Amino acid sequence: MNVIIFGGTGMVGQGVLRECLLDPDVQRVLSIGRSSTGQRHGKLRELIRADLLDYSAIENELRGYDACFFCLGVSSVGMPEEQYRHVTYDITMAAARTLARLNPDMTFIYVTGAGTDSTEHGRTRWARVKGETENALLRLPFRAAYMFRPAAIQPLHGITSKTKWVQFIITVARPLLTWLQRFPKYITTTEQVGRAMIKVARQGHPKRVLVICGY
Repeated sequence: MNVIIFGGTGMVGQGVLRECLLDPDVQRVLSIGRSSTGQRHGKLRELIRADLLDYSAIENELRGYDACFFCLGVSSVGMPEEQYRHVTYDITMAAARTLARLNPDMTFIYVTGAGTDSTEHGRTRWARVKGETENALLRLPFRAAYMFRPAAIQPLHGITSKTKWVQFIITVARPLLTWLQRFPKYITTTEQVGRAMIKVARQGHPKRVLVICGY
């Protein structure tokens, strides 16, 4: 399986990248983002791009992939709605539309969040935008598309969040997060998310929207 990862420097993306590099069934990994992951591995290639809206110049490099794990995202806290929608919807759909055209047999997996509003009419801004993005992705002509809605995520294996306030909470709450693993309905880990994405890309799943917890 050859995979593309967006957002490989974020907390979830780091976990997904780690599991892809470890999985013997994953033969090639292409990481696309605005900065390097800092990883060196024989099956990893990176494309560093400032423009994540236009892929016309590199389309030939995006062909021949079986799955895309889209982990790029930002917190809506303190961000104007227009800017949040640009990152969450516009950038995601620019990549997805290009990949659907170049790789119609691809499986596209999008990391969204528990509480996403599929109706697009709820009161919570981030949930509406995420819901709109999910719905648009599900309409694209991929072989299959899956929306991953993880519960609380505990980073493992030295993985950290680039968002300072998120990392602060994780550091302070680490003992609580470890204790919460006894109740997998409420928490998962970066390792479990990465393994689940690979499994679904490889085997498929009857549901298109998946709530990811530590079962």
